[in-house]
Amino acid sequence: MNITKPSLQYEVTSEKTQGIPVIVVAAGSSTRMGKNKQLINVCGLPVLVRTLKAFEQCEGVSRMILVASSDMVLEYQKMCDSYMLTKVSDIVEGGSNRQESVLCGIKQLKDDDEFVLIHDGARPLVSEAIINRVIDGLKKYSAVTPVVKVKDTIKEIDQNGVVIKTVKRDALVQVQTPQGVNVKQYLSAVKNKDLSIFTDDVSIFEATGYKVLTVEGDYKNIKITTPDDVLIAEAFLKGDNSE
Repeated sequence: MNITKPSLQYEVTSEKTQGIPVIVVAAGSSTRMGKNKQLINVCGLPVLVRTLKAFEQCEGVSRMILVASSDMVLEYQKMCDSYMLTKVSDIVEGGSNRQESVLCGIKQLKDDDEFVLIHDGARPLVSEAIINRVIDGLKKYSAVTPVVKVKDTIKEIDQNGVVIKTVKRDALVQVQTPQGVNVKQYLSAVKNKDLSIFTDDVSIFEATGYKVLTVEGDYKNIKITTPDDVLIAEAFLKGDNSE
């Protein structure tokens, strides 16, 4: 494929393959990192490449739609070519917030795509086991998310930083991605809603009254947000390689 100029959409392959499509959201500003976290090298590979490779190698995934900021579309096109990420079918420009970016990705789905996975581009350590658990959950539920139990004590505080109470953590979980959703029900749920208030995708289903299934996540499936997270991800990878 020859790339001569940036485009807001491009197609690598048009062949229909078995499995479920994935929208990988990589259009954020990386404010807390201070630079584009998707390009940070983690044990020899950029964060985004590790993320995409996880889905590339998963048999349950048919193709990937990558959502990028407008200034990174060309860079990501070159990256996908360089690392032979053949399941990336489209790269599209994102919106002003996460949910608008997700909708930009959903517009690239085919009419017969009943379900879609939505994943943070900055979660490079996602495993095939997690991906498959979410896909399996979609056989019975319209929205599925992987979670891990909260380990630390959680306290609710007031605006002055004074503790109000200690929250029981038995029923608290930490949400991860990929999250899986029924496409038609998702599009119905987002109508007439302020999308800026939702920080994850299944929250929209909760607000609409749908039940959301949780499946087992993994504490290694971290989101790269700060420089410390890079060190943690590298430690996980080096630990896995030493086994």
